[in-house]
Amino acid sequence: MKNYKHKAVEAAQFLKNHIEKLPKIGLLTGTGLGESAAVLDISLSFEYKDIPHFPATTVESHFGKLLCGSVQDKPLIVMQGRFHLYEGYSPLEVTLPVRVMQELGVKTLILSNAAGGLNPNLQTGDLMIISDHINLTGSNPLGGPNEESWGVRFPDMTEAYDKKLIALAKNAGKDSNIRLHQGVYAGLKGPSLETPAEIRFLQTIGADAVGFSTVQEVIAAVHAGMQVLGLSIITNVHDPDAPTPAVVEEIIAVANAAAPKVATIIRKIVEII
Repeated sequence: MKNYKHKAVEAAQFLKNHIEKLPKIGLLTGTGLGESAAVLDISLSFEYKDIPHFPATTVESHFGKLLCGSVQDKPLIVMQGRFHLYEGYSPLEVTLPVRVMQELGVKTLILSNAAGGLNPNLQTGDLMIISDHINLTGSNPLGGPNEESWGVRFPDMTEAYDKKLIALAKNAGKDSNIRLHQGVYAGLKGPSLETPAEIRFLQTIGADAVGFSTVQEVIAAVHAGMQVLGLSIITNVHDPDAPTPAVVEEIIAVANAAAPKVATIIRKIVEII
């Protein structure tokens, strides 16, 4: 853990040497959602490969860039692309960007992802505010020795997703005439997509959407004392009784098309925070 913290501190120090005004708000985007960073007036851009200790993104549509800028003079940091357990990264590597944000002083984290819909009320292209999650990855970034300077040994997860931010997102959707749902996100390890039997199981345990990211980062963010908002783009809707093969290119296309809606929601939230 000490070596891991050292990496986060070194990466943060590299960024501090370049950033004029440190951000309090962070944005972490997922599949096909890099364009949601359009909310930002960009002042600095870094390739992940140029930041000390950062892993490389290997997934199509994950840009692998860190952007610094502002929205109405409020400084933001944006991670365009994330790391996944299915890429072979450890939970600590997956959550390194969150720890770097923590070292920079970020207090609010907004995450976006592409997800498969499980609730039949969802439609392809819908936005879902994450109200809670189910960690089915079999992993946790807090395993091992606890870094006391980052957070407590047993962080409470009863309100992992901040209710005030959820309310702001709902209001932003109403103001912009953007259809928003709210539901539970199930996080799996991946990369194989779900079988019909697995879909039925996930529906039975109360999940509204499913994906291969987000839960590790949210756990780390809660441990860090951050307020968290999660937004899922529903890229396809599962029907276990009439299963349709998922095509990755179509999933990315839906996420790309929905990115402007995500950007609108994020901008309105940031303006109020």
